[in-house]
Amino acid sequence: MATAVETLEKLERRITISLPLAEVRAEVEKQLKIRAKKARAPGFRPGKVPMKMVAQQYGYEVETSVLNDKVGRAFNDAAVENNLKVAGLPKIEPKENAESDDTVVFDATFEVYPEIKLGDLTQAEVEKAATTVTDAEVERTIDILRKQRVHYHVKGEQGEHGDGGSDLAAKNGDRVTIDFVGKIDGVEFPGGKAEDYAFVLGEGRMLPEFEAATVGLKVGEAKTFPLSFPEDYHGKDVAGKTAEFTITLKKLEWAHLPEVDAEFAQSLGIADGDLDKMRADIRANIEREAGNRLKAKNKDSVMDALIKAAELDVPKALVEDDTDRLMEMARQDMAQRGMNVKDMPIPRELFTAQAERRVRLGLILGEVVKANDLQATPEQVKAQVDEFAQSYEDPKEVLKYYFGDRRRLAEVEALVLEENVVNYVLGKAKVTEKQVPFDELMANNQQG
Repeated sequence: MATAVETLEKLERRITISLPLAEVRAEVEKQLKIRAKKARAPGFRPGKVPMKMVAQQYGYEVETSVLNDKVGRAFNDAAVENNLKVAGLPKIEPKENAESDDTVVFDATFEVYPEIKLGDLTQAEVEKAATTVTDAEVERTIDILRKQRVHYHVKGEQGEHGDGGSDLAAKNGDRVTIDFVGKIDGVEFPGGKAEDYAFVLGEGRMLPEFEAATVGLKVGEAKTFPLSFPEDYHGKDVAGKTAEFTITLKKLEWAHLPEVDAEFAQSLGIADGDLDKMRADIRANIEREAGNRLKAKNKDSVMDALIKAAELDVPKALVEDDTDRLMEMARQDMAQRGMNVKDMPIPRELFTAQAERRVRLGLILGEVVKANDLQATPEQVKAQVDEFAQSYEDPKEVLKYYFGDRRRLAEVEALVLEENVVNYVLGKAKVTEKQVPFDELMANNQQG
């Protein structure tokens, strides 16, 4: 039996559940008799163990199981009877000062899902980002692809691509191989010496003073120069100190970038080497990536607008559950990166704000979808999977990957549903379009 629902504060509720002790004891006895049929004990045949011994061995476990089952059923019945949408698991405890010879009494404290007031979306303001992919972006991408395929030749030695020119002094873009030794107050220090150390000038792998001293050297030449380590340098023994380095250039190589020709196009998967096809393919990839980033950016703007427009209380239980999920995801991510997370404490407060936003948005999205019939259709889901498949060599495998697993397909459905909400809000709200420079958009890694 359950009492009427008590409202404690905001979303918190309480129900008192009373169970007849005789009913509980009868069920415990019934379960013990079932256990007795298979019970084993030294000196007794299976199933012949005295009930007293069975009760001693299994009584607490069986009584706990029976109480959990009966309290759970009573709570669920009360929730259904009172049309309660319970958020999270109830906290069930024996009721204080309610002892009785014929009943056992528990308090179930829980939260309910909130009422959500969506507000007038026609008054919501959303900034919609847009960008333009020009020929310049295509050419910049080609330059990047060329640099990814760079190879080096010794300067001054004639080869199939020439000798690198008559200037045999090191300059930015060259790959140099050096010996170096560093001293502080005339004494070598750990990590300050190396032989046959190679790096490309101008890429910023070395401290600026080091690169500046190398520029202009020819093979066989040496140079001594002072180098001041930054206060925050990763090597604590030398951080903030000034060392004297001597470097000797042993090898100098110039960078040969592949020509933008049929062979280069073929290396990018254009079978016939057609450069126009290559550029069209590159543009399509850039536009797809830019489109994905715009979607993510605009989705964030819409979600911000929905949060501002909606009024609701967020169930603490759901935030706690999502915080646990985010913490576990963080642990798994760190473990995959090779970090020892077994004994590493992860403060919950790092995730509570993110969890609260996720739960709030989930509740709002659910309400928007329900109120406006924005569920993902099978056709939309299939179109989304087809779009994913475009960037892979074997689209059929991608289709099999998603449609062969209900959980993966559910992830796609969630994406489509979010997109439906975004399009719905953009169709209602006051939208201001803002052109975002392509470079700025691509530098922003906050996707999805």
